[in-house]
Amino acid sequence: MLQKKVIKERQEWTFSQMKSAGIILTNEEKDKIEVSDFGLSNLDKIGIQLLVYVNTERVCAKEIVLLPNQVCPEHKHVSEQGNLGKEETFRCRKGTVYLNVEGEKTSNPMADPFEKDKNIYTVWHEIVLNPGDQHTIFPDTLHWFQAGPEGAIVTEFSTRSTDEYDVFTDRRIKRITEVVD
Repeated sequence: MLQKKVIKERQEWTFSQMKSAGIILTNEEKDKIEVSDFGLSNLDKIGIQLLVYVNTERVCAKEIVLLPNQVCPEHKHVSEQGNLGKEETFRCRKGTVYLNVEGEKTSNPMADPFEKDKNIYTVWHEIVLNPGDQHTIFPDTLHWFQAGPEGAIVTEFSTRSTDEYDVFTDRRIKRITEVVD
């Protein structure tokens, strides 16, 4: 659960991070920045800040902002009722992102996720994204990512986003943020 005060503070921080990266937002967009702790109440280590620009029946575009070493936990965008899961392309704008996907295990990965010892991270094929680098993740593909020590901003281009149906390896996770006063 997140307090409204924490969400407002994180929206301000995210807004300033994007501005410093040359990504200009309106005040209305600042108020629409989603802050998610995935129900784990450890936002500084496991969570994301994101802004959805558009999400139609066919396309989605959003910005994801991560604190230094913050992790978006392992999940996949599942196919539902004959509809393919989300296909997404991540493009790193600022900082470094350690993107882990299905594939041959990287021998010395840079990512070091919080709660790694709980075996909730099962894919370790690491792709390092620096500003200007991008990678496409196909539907039903397990993946997770962690910001480098300076944090990161990632632009995501995808097919329609249905994040509420994401399947997480860690069964404790709640995708929709619970807000308290």
